[in-house]
Order: sequence, then C-alpha cells, then structure tokens
Amino acid sequence: MQQEIIHVYLMPGMAANPTIFEHIKLPEAKFKIHWLEWFIPDKNESLESYAKRMIEKIEADNVVLLGVSFGGILVQEMSKHMNVRRLIVVSSVKSKHELPKRMKLMRLTKAYKLLPTQLVANIDVLAKYAFGETVTKRLDLYLKYLSVNDKRYLDWAIEQVIEWDQDAPLDNAIYIHGDKDRVFPHSCNGNCIVIKGGSHIMVINKFKWFNENLPKLILHDT
Repeated sequence: MQQEIIHVYLMPGMAANPTIFEHIKLPEAKFKIHWLEWFIPDKNESLESYAKRMIEKIEADNVVLLGVSFGGILVQEMSKHMNVRRLIVVSSVKSKHELPKRMKLMRLTKAYKLLPTQLVANIDVLAKYAFGETVTKRLDLYLKYLSVNDKRYLDWAIEQVIEWDQDAPLDNAIYIHGDKDRVFPHSCNGNCIVIKGGSHIMVINKFKWFNENLPKLILHDT
C-alpha cells in the first residue's frame, strides 16, 4: 500500500523570497515541500482577500501551512478559509496584542504611512523592515534572501502587520519562537515552543532544529 504524501507549503517573511527555506529538508518518503511566493497586492487589497488569492496557489488538500514572520500572519489568515492538516507559525505573533510598542503606537498615530518605503532599493532599509536588523557582515545573505523590493508591496505589508486585528491565538496553530527575536520580542509567552538562542531569522540559521522537529510536530509524535 502506497504511503500518503503530506504536502507542506512554506511562506517566507516580509520582502523575502522562499529560498530562505533552502536548507529545510523533510523525509521525501512522507513529505513534499512547496514554496509559496509573495505577489504584488491589488490597490487597497485586504489581508483576507490576499490570503484567499494565495490559497488558489495551493493544489493539494489537507496541507501543512508554515509561515515565517509576516508570512506567519498570512498563513493564519489563510487557515481561516481552508482545511489544514497542521498550521505552524514561526518567528511571528499570535495576536495583535503581541505587536511591539512601536508598532502599536504606529497603529494609533498612523505614522507607518510616513515610512520612507521609496528607499526599498537600498538593501539596508529593506533588511531593517524585513529582519529588524541593519546590514553589517550579512550583506550577501540579505542580497540573496530579500528580493521583493516593490514599494506598493512594502507599503501594503507594513500596514497589514500593524493593523492586524486577530485578538487571540488560533487553537489549531503551533507557534514557534526564538528567545532572541528582536522584531517580535513578546511572542514567547503562552502556548509556544521556544527555541533558545533563536533570532528572527532562525529558519535560516537554525534549520537543523526544524529539520529534526518538523516531522514530529506535523505527525504529532511529540
């Protein structure tokens, strides 16, 4: 009897391309990995509408969704409109209450509308928005992984994060967070798997943990 293949769809973080998952490997006898990519949103498109359009790119049934950072917010929205076998949210937030104070203030004042996103061609600016870090010795890494440098996309993405309205964690989600995450520092509380030393880009530099643990989390052997 042929073994069922579990389809795993991976969604990168803000402005990132899916090569951030290049080191994520799952046993091919059980899993098939698919990379999802950002596309440019329509003018004034809602996050719900965008999530439904992203779902159209998923061809399998009863899939695993894994999203990183803003991609983690997106897969949570996608899961509200489709059946998922497992929902895994990495380096992200479980609700609007976990957004850092600076983002909550931007929500209150709408100051995010004044951010200089026209400078996205500058990789240092893009890295600051996407990873919360300035470029130092990691320039090659940022040039490789950050490629969605469209101003309309970035304006939209920043607004969707800051204005996200989810009030509580999703019961069906597995939340994974690093205790050194400087972008979303308040997301280790509550029902969450905490990776010691994990930063906001731990899906890149702690991929071995994911390769070892994702199969167990997906199959619920833990």
